[in-house]
Amino acid sequence: MSIEIAIKRLDHGAGLPLPAYQSEGAAGLDLCAAVPAGEPVVLKPGERGLIPTGFALALPPTAEAQIRPRSGLALKNGVTVLNTPGTIDSDYRGEIGIILINHGDEPFSVRRGDRIAQMVIAPVSQARFFETEDLDRTERGAGGFGSSGIGQN
Repeated sequence: MSIEIAIKRLDHGAGLPLPAYQSEGAAGLDLCAAVPAGEPVVLKPGERGLIPTGFALALPPTAEAQIRPRSGLALKNGVTVLNTPGTIDSDYRGEIGIILINHGDEPFSVRRGDRIAQMVIAPVSQARFFETEDLDRTERGAGGFGSSGIGQN
């Protein structure tokens, strides 16, 4: 299934690739950093920063964009996306920004054009709640965190 999404390249995103799938079976589109050339953003260990992408979207009301980490950055450098998955709502028209955090031991430089996150387009359903005095019963019931156990016994 595919959907059409309007994308606007911002001035500081000129020359950068638009979001793109890197393989035929990829679920996420890679996003690049639109920081100024020759002026990397350096994230010290424990530091976070908002990294621009240089584009904005007009999602249809039936879709959202989820911003997720890139596994290679997380494994190799300890760099990940905060607020994961971040949600881009269909009525947002501003620049897509990526909140990166460095959980690694060394400073991490984000350079122009670096692939820093991935974006997954997902369908959206909006719920309509109704208030009730009783909920239907289930085997689990009100068992909370950890109530289903971790083993097979």
